[in-house]
Amino acid sequence: MPSVQERAGARYDDRGLSTVEVVILAPVMILFILVLVAFGQLVDGRGALDGAARDAARAGSIQKDHATAMSEARKAAEADLSDVCSGPVSVVQTSAGFESGTIFSVEVSCEVRGLAMLGLDIPTTLSSTFSSPLDPFRRAA
Repeated sequence: MPSVQERAGARYDDRGLSTVEVVILAPVMILFILVLVAFGQLVDGRGALDGAARDAARAGSIQKDHATAMSEARKAAEADLSDVCSGPVSVVQTSAGFESGTIFSVEVSCEVRGLAMLGLDIPTTLSSTFSSPLDPFRRAA
């Protein structure tokens, strides 16, 4: 049977073990949480980009002429993505022409914040395309 001193020595050997565990595991847990937040921002950016493409296509499809349509599509996309993108917003028409009864399609793309918050310099450019029929009763002026 171990003496009281031997048992006391064994107990003292374990002292500080939980502190060491916390020191080792805390940075790993913090990094894991930051990675989850970064990927959450990417998912949020994808949703915002899809919404911006929808709004841009609709804003352009109700305009009378092509130049105004592209201008309004760009304004709509930039307004939707002002707090999501870390760079300029690109709006490109992917459909041919601008005649009544056709489809007006745009592709919206930008560099989304996400992994940059972790200090990783990985460019994350997302894009989304949406189409809207050209309204036969478009604005007159």
